[in-house]
Parts: sequence; C-alpha cells; structure tokens
Amino acid sequence: MDTVRAKAWSIGSRLTIRELAGWPPPISTIPLTFPGHQGGFAVLFRFGAVCSVALERAEEDLLLAQAAEFATEPRKIPVCEEVEIVIAEDREEGIDPAGRLNIRELSPGRAQVIACVLAKSAVLSDYEGEVTAVFERIEPFAQELKAGRSRKGGKMILRELGDVLLIQSRMVGRAEIREKPDIAWDDPELDRLYEKLAQEFELGDREDAMIRKLELISRSANAYYDHMMGKRALRVEWYIVLLILVEIIILLYEMLLQR
Repeated sequence: MDTVRAKAWSIGSRLTIRELAGWPPPISTIPLTFPGHQGGFAVLFRFGAVCSVALERAEEDLLLAQAAEFATEPRKIPVCEEVEIVIAEDREEGIDPAGRLNIRELSPGRAQVIACVLAKSAVLSDYEGEVTAVFERIEPFAQELKAGRSRKGGKMILRELGDVLLIQSRMVGRAEIREKPDIAWDDPELDRLYEKLAQEFELGDREDAMIRKLELISRSANAYYDHMMGKRALRVEWYIVLLILVEIIILLYEMLLQR
C-alpha cells in the first residue's frame, strides 16, 4: 500500500500551453498530461488550473513556476485543493471515512480523472472568492436603495455586471464544471471514479449555488442601475421643462417690448 498526494491550483483565468521545458513528452493533450521524472503526473487545463498527482515537491514547484508564465490574469495566491491518495489493489475505489481517496493503481487515466475533479474544485473555490468580493462591493448600493437614495455609481455598477458576466463565461464556457472528462466516457471504471469524486467535492451543488448568487448579483446591480437611470431621465425631463419655461418667458418679454 502506497500513499501519495494530489494537488490542484487555480493559477489564472486561462492557460495556453503546449509543452513544458525539462519534462518528458506528454502522454495526452486533452488534458495536457506530462509524466514526472520519479513517477506521478502533471496535468494542465485550459481553464487556468494545473494539477500535481504524486509528484515530488521540487517538480510541483517547477510545474507552478512554468505554468504561471503562460497564465492569463495570473493569481497572486493560487487557490489550492488537495487529497491524500491510498494505492491498494484490495480496496474499493472512492473516498473512505477518513477523507482519503482509495484507488487500485495510479494509471494515467485515474490520474487525469483525479486531476480534473481537483482542478474544477479549485477553480470553483477561486470563483466563490470572487463572487464574495462582488457581494461586498454591491452591498453599499443595496443599502442606499433601501434608504431611498442613490449616488453616482453607474460605471462601478457596470464593472460589477461585467465581472458577473466574466465569471459566468469562465465557469460555463471554459471550466465546464458538469462535463465529464473525455476519458471517463470510454471506461466504466473511470466513469464511476469520476462520479464518486464529483459527488464528494460537490461540484454540481457548488455550481448551482454559484449560479444563484450570480443571478442575485445581476438582478441587484440591474435594479440599482435602472433606478439611477430613472432619476437621470427625470432630471433631464425637468431640464427640458425649465428650458421651455425660459423660452416662453423670453417670448412674452419680447412681445411686451414690441407693444
């Protein structure tokens, strides 16, 4: 029985890379998977996550340093997810009561499935942190609406709406949280392992919760923006009324002068 660890980091919003210097040739391109020099695997994902499965500490550090150079909007402090793996042929594959992952062998397919779940969990944790920050920024606007007043914050509200749209596009379009990896479709054992891990890390439930939060933020920001635009339109209408009154006064004055 051997015990190793798997770790995944969300290092950016996107990762564009085809090769890593100093590593053996990749054994897979979707996802991009490199074998370690002393065993284990390095797995990289286009949605901005990398995973180390049973790699040595020095190889983990090298993987993070190299991948960060190819990351779009790199994170200053990457969000990390990890799990302890027990390799034993006589155990049922899955998470045991101690929270460890039991697998019969560390094959490339199993490493990719583990990496996929950990990477998606790390990305979700990263997005959850961003959503929490957005909530904190829009709370003052909600308090102002409750008090029946608003301040000039149109650009800020538009930025928050932009952040929401970006998170939604990354989560749905890039990370594809609910989608199984291609390798799981062709192997029943890997499919069962993926389902167990996805359930353990609550990928579906967390994505649903994120979607609800994003919808709430979007509705709140839209409500504040509509309120602010309504007040601006009302001011414009008053300006038009005042201009008409001034025009009438000038016209009457000219008529009086002519008489």
